Amino acid sequence: MAAMVGSALAMSAAPGGTQVATGGPPAVAGAKAVTVERIKVHAPSIEGNLEGEAADRDVLVLLPPSYGREPGRRYPVIYALHGYSIGAEQWTKEIHVPTTVQNAFAKGSREMILVLPDSKTVHNGSMYSGSMTTGDFETFMARDLVRYIDTHYRTIPRRESRGLAGHSMGGYGTSRIGMKHADMFGALYMMSPCCLSPRSAGQMDAAALKALEAVKTPADSAALPFLLRAQLATAAAWSPNPGNPPLYLDLPVKDGQVQPQVLARWAANAPLAFVDQYIGNLRRYRAIAIDVGDKDGLKDDARALHEALDRYGIANSFEIYDGDHTNRVAWRFQDKLIPFFASHLDFGTAK
Repeated sequence: MAAMVGSALAMSAAPGGTQVATGGPPAVAGAKAVTVERIKVHAPSIEGNLEGEAADRDVLVLLPPSYGREPGRRYPVIYALHGYSIGAEQWTKEIHVPTTVQNAFAKGSREMILVLPDSKTVHNGSMYSGSMTTGDFETFMARDLVRYIDTHYRTIPRRESRGLAGHSMGGYGTSRIGMKHADMFGALYMMSPCCLSPRSAGQMDAAALKALEAVKTPADSAALPFLLRAQLATAAAWSPNPGNPPLYLDLPVKDGQVQPQVLARWAANAPLAFVDQYIGNLRRYRAIAIDVGDKDGLKDDARALHEALDRYGIANSFEIYDGDHTNRVAWRFQDKLIPFFASHLDFGTAK
């Protein structure tokens, strides 16, 4: 099959759907422990979705070592978004949290709160988008979650003190949410972002079409190969259809025929297609970073986003490092991402 999503969802899991095991740095001697809290955050923006996704979302909150000792201190927050096919708990294993966070603080990064929300869905990923089928995960991340964290933890509750980051699908979510919600965040870091450019519908073989057409329940979806399941997730997010039960979505191929209107809806969700509309928002950021491995099939699109920002004179850092899609992500999180936000977020007192 020439996948409709192609390398756009060259995600954080192996082709069979199991999580890739990633290496990670050893603990720094003497690093102080962070506190990991596992909470539920209610998302009004996800209520009533047609897919039956839970509106009470799992969220991991990492509190820095000084949080319990200094009750009068407030902290910036990093919101870190996971990739496709994994949830927040698996994301911690991929980036070796809390070790990498503790190491970063021990190596000199200023202390921050980190928030890892779960965006896994029936079809394994929300695309951090707004859809009647899946619910509005974009608004959950940009509004509901931020509001909850600001009212339950000692944050510095303003945009200059909030960072948004993510890997793969989470990198896509960072680009999408970052462009549209610059009033909420002050700096962005995109790690190997997927799904940046519009994709065409490749030819699908008869077996693949039959497998998709046979899906009637979440259990049917769970049995699909990785790429087919990713197409359902993409369709649920970008081409929802409340009049098309039982999955309430439209695929870009129907009865063997490409559906141009569906493809157009998918293209409308590609950041490289809509970046020009949000230049004013992007100019508001204190800093923007993009990185990608030299062996990652997503590197050309990542470079294209960097070049688009350069064309408009928007300051951004871009790095192609020695690695593939996942094998260096824990080190990047520790040695690049956390220090980036430690340097660019506002640590001043709340106003």
